[in-house]
Amino acid sequence: MSKVATDGTREEPGLGAPDGVGGVEGKTPWELFWRRFRRDRVALAGLILIALIILGALSAGFFARNVVHHPDVNEFYFEMLDEYGLPKGPSAQFWFGADPSGRDLLLQVLYGARTSLIVAFFATGIEVIIGVTLGVIAGFFRGKVDTFISRTMDVVLSLPVLLLALGLVSACGLQPEGCLGGLIQPGLLLVSYVIGLFSWPYLARIVRGQVLSLREKEFVEAARSMGAGNIRIMFKEIVPNLIAPIVVYTTLLIPANILFEAALSYLGIGVPITTPSWGRLLADSSSMFADAWWTMFFPGMFLLATTLAFNLVGDGLRDALDPRGHPATYRRKKGKEQRTETKEAGTEEAVAVTGTSRDSTTGGLG
Repeated sequence: MSKVATDGTREEPGLGAPDGVGGVEGKTPWELFWRRFRRDRVALAGLILIALIILGALSAGFFARNVVHHPDVNEFYFEMLDEYGLPKGPSAQFWFGADPSGRDLLLQVLYGARTSLIVAFFATGIEVIIGVTLGVIAGFFRGKVDTFISRTMDVVLSLPVLLLALGLVSACGLQPEGCLGGLIQPGLLLVSYVIGLFSWPYLARIVRGQVLSLREKEFVEAARSMGAGNIRIMFKEIVPNLIAPIVVYTTLLIPANILFEAALSYLGIGVPITTPSWGRLLADSSSMFADAWWTMFFPGMFLLATTLAFNLVGDGLRDALDPRGHPATYRRKKGKEQRTETKEAGTEEAVAVTGTSRDSTTGGLG
């Protein structure tokens, strides 16, 4: 006996189920989300692209040793520079050609992907932890607590982030021992700290607005009536209902942080000079683009593809987690389904009319 899967609840045969249908099979929230997400082919393409970029970043060392046989990413190949000191283009040994210093540009791009992803994920993690925690506290307690946290957000948002980042990274990066007695060392973590500590208010404001609405819901009152404390209500009842907006906004923060790290590296105060970075590659090649286009083309394309892929996935997650928004993809699909249903109904009506006319004609002849 067949079953029909819908978004409704399960019904047993004989209890309101239509004739010929054994029951209605319910779906979990994950199944409903995945069914909506997989319809967005653009978001799926972005997800596949992100997976390929992460795979390339993780396998950069293996690729360098076993494929191109250039184990040292910072090794200079002077045979890849012409008599004028300009890098040579792509070849069988150097797939992306050489960078302005004569290094293998392919390895610089792959290791640069690792740098950008590490900084982006770590900085985004800092933003999520601080933003969600302070946003939940401000929205739940309101009053003076909300006022203090909200004014702190306003102060952080009013700061010139780029200038402060330039100053902090320069001050801590010029000294080998770092800042605060060696507590903050120059490198990837320093750039991640700078990005994360100045970008959390955006997420905190979103979370605060959601919590102000959720704290008035019935399930919060029910938990309070059963003796649950404030901490349990905040992190056991309210935070799970914030997963969807947090996930969506996080996927949009990652490309922004990648671009921020690239901007700092482009200005020469990002990660150390021995660490490959897309921003530094773009900065070094900006003066010779007319003579060596590949030095800017490949890092720029990888940077563009990475940020675009994360943005596409973020849009797809937003549409799948909030179907009430009626995105264009679902409007088109709904319109197509309506047209199909209308066409089928018209066909059935035409068949019914034809059958009626035939019966009338047969009766008249008799």
